Amino acid sequence: MSAPTTEISLQPSCRKTAADALTIVRDGVITGEGPTTKGRIHFSRALDADDAAWCARILTVSAVEHEPVSRAEIEALFEISDAAAERTDDGRFDDLLAKAVAHHAASESGLPVPPRTVALSSDTPIESWAPVKAANIDTKVLEWIASQMRGKRHSNHRLAALVATLVGAAALPLAQLPGMLDMGLL
Repeated sequence: MSAPTTEISLQPSCRKTAADALTIVRDGVITGEGPTTKGRIHFSRALDADDAAWCARILTVSAVEHEPVSRAEIEALFEISDAAAERTDDGRFDDLLAKAVAHHAASESGLPVPPRTVALSSDTPIESWAPVKAANIDTKVLEWIASQMRGKRHSNHRLAALVATLVGAAALPLAQLPGMLDMGLL
C-alpha cells in the first residue's frame, strides 16, 4: 500500500503529520519507490544517507521544532529501522533514532529538552543534553523503549548503549524492565 503524497505529508504541520511523513520514508525504504526516492537509484529494503536526511528534515521542520518527539514518530522510526535490511548511511539513522528516543523519553518524564534542531543534529553530542540517570526517566517510558527494541533484526548499538546507561545494572531491578536480556544489554 502506497502512502499518499499530499503537500501536508511532504511538509509536516504537526507531530502527527510528521509521523505520517516518516511512514512515506518507510514505504520508500521497503519498496525502493515513492516520493522520497525519486531521481536516485534506491534498492528495496535499503536505507541510505538520503533516507536518513529525509527523516532528519521531517523531524526538524519548523512546525515541530519546539515540540518533544512523539511516540508515533518514534514508532515510525523503529518501523523504518526494521524495514531496512541493508544500510549505507554511515550510522546517521541510528544516531538520529537514538537521539529521538532520548528526546521523547526525557520529555515524557517531565525533563526539559532542547529544540529538535539542536537535539537531533548530527553535530550535537547526545551526552550534551540527554538524561544520564534512570532515576530521572519514567519507568513506563523505559519499558516501552525496551519493548520497541526487543527482537529487532537490526541492533542499534547507539540506542542500546543509551538505554544501558540510563538503566544501569543497579538502577532498576531487572523485573521492572522486561526483555533487557533480549536486547543484549546485560
